[in-house]
Amino acid sequence: MNVKKKVGKALKYLVLTIGALIMLYPILWLFGASFKSNTEIFESIWFWPKSFDLTSYIEGWKTSSEYTFATYFLNSFLIVIPKVVLTLVSCTFAAYGFARFNFPAKKILFPIMIGTLFLPGIVTRIPLYIFWKNLGLLDTYIPLIANSAFACDTFFVYMLVQFFRSVPKELDEAAEMDGCNSFMTLVKVLVPILKPSLITAALFQFIWTFTDFQGPLIYISSVEKYPVSLALRMSMDTTAADFNWNRTIAVSIIGLIPSIVVYFSAQKHFMGGSTAGGVKG
Repeated sequence: MNVKKKVGKALKYLVLTIGALIMLYPILWLFGASFKSNTEIFESIWFWPKSFDLTSYIEGWKTSSEYTFATYFLNSFLIVIPKVVLTLVSCTFAAYGFARFNFPAKKILFPIMIGTLFLPGIVTRIPLYIFWKNLGLLDTYIPLIANSAFACDTFFVYMLVQFFRSVPKELDEAAEMDGCNSFMTLVKVLVPILKPSLITAALFQFIWTFTDFQGPLIYISSVEKYPVSLALRMSMDTTAADFNWNRTIAVSIIGLIPSIVVYFSAQKHFMGGSTAGGVKG
């Protein structure tokens, strides 16, 4: 029986390993192709290059414009960091209100808020564009950031509401007996408990914002203000006869690094935060 279990376990891990390699191979090929020449890229599907040449990374980093990718990375972080911070603050307050307080029309407002999850983002693009245009704020980062200050990211509000509901209300009562008001209870008692869920929200927002292409494309027109997503598209002039695919692939790999680093840095909290909301509905 032990032998059968060991064989079954070995087969299970073998199948999982093969499946993982199949899923990871496109990324491995992308990494290998960044060191290849254009000719070699189209000659073989094998990911391992004949030689490791860093020229594609050096030339790709310089870009074809007057700015290097350092400028575009800085621009991306000027959008991502404020948006993540504002999302955490505004969505935490909104979720706290829905989860812990009774107020007029709460039973109506909460379903309406949830209903906005089913509203395609493209529906609001034109009204928002006209709104920011009338305010004279086009070609700035404000249209990309400001919505997060008002808990407009409904998914995160709903997710945090579920986390708040999983925390016993007895903790609020104990904090109140110790002299804490509602704000102090939130900051000193609930937020530390909800750390995994907040990290989960921050991780999702970071990745979604860093890889967002449509938003910057609509609102940003100056090249010096481009984030990485637009800079990558700008580097892809496929109509050119001598288009260097290896350079585009190289900068694409560089563009993935922040999201990968953030994910693996927060992986432990992310795994806990993504499941904690199911403890209590």
